[in-house]
Order: sequence, then C-alpha cells, then structure tokens
Amino acid sequence: MNLTVKLASPALPLCEEWKEGLDGSLFHLANILLFLGFMGGSGFYGLLYLFTFMTLGFFCSILWAWSDPCTTDTFLWNFALFGVCLAQALYIAYKLRSLTFEKDFEDLYNCMFKRLGVSLTHFGKIVASSDGAVHTLEKGQCFAVEEKTQIDKLSVLLSGRIHVTVKGEFLHYIHPFQFLDSPEWDSLRPSEEGIFQVTLHADNQCRYIAWRRKKLYLLFAKHRYIARIFALILRNDIAEKLYSLSDKAFDRAGHHYDLRLPSYCHMPGPELEIAHDLLEVPIPGERTA
Repeated sequence: MNLTVKLASPALPLCEEWKEGLDGSLFHLANILLFLGFMGGSGFYGLLYLFTFMTLGFFCSILWAWSDPCTTDTFLWNFALFGVCLAQALYIAYKLRSLTFEKDFEDLYNCMFKRLGVSLTHFGKIVASSDGAVHTLEKGQCFAVEEKTQIDKLSVLLSGRIHVTVKGEFLHYIHPFQFLDSPEWDSLRPSEEGIFQVTLHADNQCRYIAWRRKKLYLLFAKHRYIARIFALILRNDIAEKLYSLSDKAFDRAGHHYDLRLPSYCHMPGPELEIAHDLLEVPIPGERTA
C-alpha cells in the first residue's frame, strides 16, 4: 500500500520576492509622510503641519491600496482617514486666515506679546476687546490733561511720541509700544475712579490703541492667562518709566535720586526736603556742622 502524505500549507503565505513596482514605492512614501507628520508641534501651525503631512500620507496609502484588488478594506480605511485629515487641515487653515490682523496689530503682537508666548487665539481676544480701532492724535493735541481727564481706559502707543509733563515740568517721553497710562491704571482698583495727575500731549502725529476699563476687566475675569500677561507687561512698563525718571533726578551734590525708595516716592514736599537733608550723601572734603 502506497501512502501519499501532503504537507500542510502555511497559515500565512510566504514572501517569495520583494515588490519593485510603483505600488511598493507608494507604500514606503506614505509611511515616510506619516512619520514626518507625527513630528509636528503644538499650536495652530503645528496642527496644520501635522494634518497636512497626514493627508498626504493617507493619500499615498489610498493609491497603494487601489493597486491591489485584495485590499478593499485597507482602501476604505485609508480613504476615511484621508477625508478626516483633509477636513482638519482645511479648518485649521481657515482659522489661521481668520486670525490675521492689520499691520498695526501685527506690529503690536510681534513687539509686546509674541516674546511672551501669547498665542494668536489669545491675542485675537485682546484685539476684539478693543473693537479693533486705532485712534489718532494730531501734533500738539492732548491725550490727557492733569486733574481734568478721567482714567477710563488703557492705551498703547503705536507710532509717534508723547510728551509727559506735570505742572508744566517735563517728566519723560512715551515711545511706540509703551503704555500711555500704565501708572494711572495700576494705581486704581477695578471699582475705583480717578483723574490724571500728568498732562500728555503729542509731539507729532501719534496713533494708539485703547481698551475701555470695564471691557478689559471683563476679559480678565474670563481669561486669567490674559490678565497675568497684562500684569507682567504693565509692571515692566512702569519700571521703565521709573528708571527714565531716575536718570533725570539729581541732588545738589550731583548724585542720582533712586525713585524706587519709598522715602522719595510717597512723601509730600516739606517732608521730602527734610528727608533730603537727612539722606543727602556728603561730598568728600566738605565739612559738616
């Protein structure tokens, strides 16, 4: 009796040779594009990068699956993922286009907010709270008059130069991308009202953006992150103004006053003169009584 034994066929087909046609190249290209896509970063531009490369990768996978009639399920899955990624890429591109600003606001973002890592989405909310309006001051026109103008807004100079005086005495200049009224803003609580103690007038044509107090405080209440950003920028602006005043303050001996000292910042005139006599640095070689 002759017995014939048949060998069991393997569970998976054996690969006899590598494919060298176009379909194999598309498969490798699809995976390379997906790998590059998953290296995308955060933010709108990072998401746009991610979904753009994923769209291209799944498109190549569709072409690869189409070349093999036995991969209908693979074709359908890749086609679905291609549609989802394409829709996401188009949506993000539309959002980025809607977040474009005029040149003045782009300059404001690049000079004051971009270095702090503020996203375009948050900056869009900041611009919206100002109604997107840019105001103009002609040469010689006053932005505020001491003891007359109410403190009801916060403003940033975009172009030009502002001359600041108190009782006719020059204090300092305000240059582009500095706040016009940061000390006044910081001196009041949200429920308080006040008036300017200095006069601000334009040395030349100036342009500025302004936020109403109530509207800006509502924005701070909704977005604590924006409130912290404004607090940081305002304090830095006030510090720069104090330093500019310190550079111009001298005593009778030619030494600089440090305006950050409480004894010089918060004393009335007569007490300030007494404090000056007590704290005056003696001149070498000068005899004291």
